[in-house]
Amino acid sequence: MAEQQRGSVTLMDVAARAGVSLATASRALNGSTRRVGDDLRERVLAAARSLNYAPNAQAQAMARGQTNVVGLVVQDIADPYFSSIAAGVMGAAEGHQVLVTLGSTLRRSEREVDYLVAARGQRSRAVILAGSRMDDDDHAQALRREVEIFENDGGTVVAISQKHLPVDTVVIENRIGARDLAAELVALGYRRFGVLAGADRMLTSRDRVHGFRDGLGRSGVDLDPAFVLHGAFTRDGGYEAMQTLLDSGGELDCVFAVNDVMAVGAMAACRERGLAVPDDLGLAGFDDISTLRDVYPALTTVRLPLEKVGATAFDLVLSAPERTKPRTRRIKGEVVLRQSTRRID
Repeated sequence: MAEQQRGSVTLMDVAARAGVSLATASRALNGSTRRVGDDLRERVLAAARSLNYAPNAQAQAMARGQTNVVGLVVQDIADPYFSSIAAGVMGAAEGHQVLVTLGSTLRRSEREVDYLVAARGQRSRAVILAGSRMDDDDHAQALRREVEIFENDGGTVVAISQKHLPVDTVVIENRIGARDLAAELVALGYRRFGVLAGADRMLTSRDRVHGFRDGLGRSGVDLDPAFVLHGAFTRDGGYEAMQTLLDSGGELDCVFAVNDVMAVGAMAACRERGLAVPDDLGLAGFDDISTLRDVYPALTTVRLPLEKVGATAFDLVLSAPERTKPRTRRIKGEVVLRQSTRRID
């Protein structure tokens, strides 16, 4: 059982309890290029536990120039898309003596700048920005300036997004995935499509809509702009956009929602209208969120390896000191056909 200590316990106290030098205690607890033997390391760790020792992060930051903290900034922690990416980042961080912190912009992209400023003040090692770039010149310029300051101070920024910042970037091939999905749906016999899109200034949504339109065009099918409805990139956004689409009176046989959570909202709207998916209307999404795979009917979608996306971003953080210029890692999706669409004879 750990002893209760009065006052602050120092690294010197831990070294004395373990019977090792201060340098050895530091290497065992804080990591070092010089390896500490397993027996010595265990003695130091046991001494630290017995004394309830906690490293002084500020002192470490002063010594190293930065902490071992990597900040992950997402747009919405309630969205399983981002929680899957976070799981990938945190899984990859295991064993590297790195602490991953999580922040959410609540889908207000301008908050990315605030998080970068805070991370710089806390001497964070790196920040991973996960989320679509926006068609917003003012925000883009402010973010670019803060990224430059952060990296000039010795930090690393990695983006999971479109290639719009001069940093290492994990790019998801949204256009290609949506194009391939369109071709598969046409091959099933669908011809009259509606699209539930996010805000047009969100580049992820725009890329998926453009890719889907391109895929239809290559198959000889036109997409009527009147049947492309924009809404929030959420379940409720999909529900409301689907209601509007159904009210439009279009004779559609399939609807593509640009992400899975919008597709789930669209499915709820169909049920309220007495429409059966896929008997009355086919429905497809994008992302293949693992927590949504049990919806009924199972959703046709584009599967993205989201945990791999997060792990790839963290790997770029680790290898950042070796880079000579910003790197790009591209990750493709895979069309998965399920019960929400069917072959039309």
